[in-house]
Amino acid sequence: GLPPAPEAPLSDKADNWQQLGLGTGVIVTSDGYILTNRHVVIPEMQIPVNLIKIRVQVPGREEYMEARIIDYSNESDVAVLKVEGKDLPKATLADSTQVKVGDVAFALGAPFGIDKTVTMGIISAKRNDEVVSGMEKQELLQTDASINPGNSGGALVDMQGRLVGVNSMIFSKGGGSNGIGFAIPA
Repeated sequence: GLPPAPEAPLSDKADNWQQLGLGTGVIVTSDGYILTNRHVVIPEMQIPVNLIKIRVQVPGREEYMEARIIDYSNESDVAVLKVEGKDLPKATLADSTQVKVGDVAFALGAPFGIDKTVTMGIISAKRNDEVVSGMEKQELLQTDASINPGNSGGALVDMQGRLVGVNSMIFSKGGGSNGIGFAIPA
């Protein structure tokens, strides 16, 4: 996941980080390519992409790794990051075209910054309509697995633990999960 960066002490040698976002990502290759959401790594503020620094923490490792933004899409809210590494744990991709309404789904992430969280639900619908404003042309998997702020960019997996989608957004009037979440198909 992408946990909050700890505050650095103020000194001439310290990195002074200002946390602008929090989210989760999915390592998809053992050499460090990561899928996440564009909105996780590129804040709404007008900050040039080359000035954004991203720190990633891989489960089971204490140290943070610096990640580079390789590419992103505003239309599909997807970003690809790269960390330097080898033999990293990676997700197994599923064929998301084979996902059916009613399939069990697990949402992984760090809701409200609480990392290593897993919730369970089903695939509620497969959408490519205007349910989500701004995503009219994007196919989405709808799930009732609890997705909250901080789950963005995290894995939506099937019963075999294969990646079927990347958690992207929720439909909520109060900011928390109401059982209507959306993931971008893998």
